[in-house]
Amino acid sequence: MALPLNIFKTVTQVLPINPVGIYTAPVGYASVVILAQVANIGNATATVTFSHQRTVTGIAVTTEIVKSFSIPANDSASFLDGKLVLESNDVLVISGSNSSELKFTGSILETLK
Repeated sequence: MALPLNIFKTVTQVLPINPVGIYTAPVGYASVVILAQVANIGNATATVTFSHQRTVTGIAVTTEIVKSFSIPANDSASFLDGKLVLESNDVLVISGSNSSELKFTGSILETLK
C-alpha cells in the first residue's frame, strides 16, 4: 500500500512542569510546523519553554525556541513567526510553570520525502 503524500495533524497538550516531547517527526516524512501556540487559561501569569530537539551522534541537542516566556492570565502566545521544518525523529519539547492552566495547540503537515 502506498503511503499518503501529505498528512495534516493537530497536536494538543496540557503543559507539564517537566519537559516532555509532544511530537516526533516520523521516519520517511518531513514535518512542517504551521502553528504552535499556548493559551493560559489561569488567573496568573505563567511561563513556557518550547524547544526543538535533534539527536546528533547519539546526543540529544536541544534548541530553545522560547525559554521561560511569560504569558499573562487569560491570554495566549504564538511561538512561530514562520514555519519550522522538522527532519525525521526531531522532537518538539515543551514545559510550563503551571501544569493545569497552560494548553498547547499545534498544526503540523507531514509530507512524504
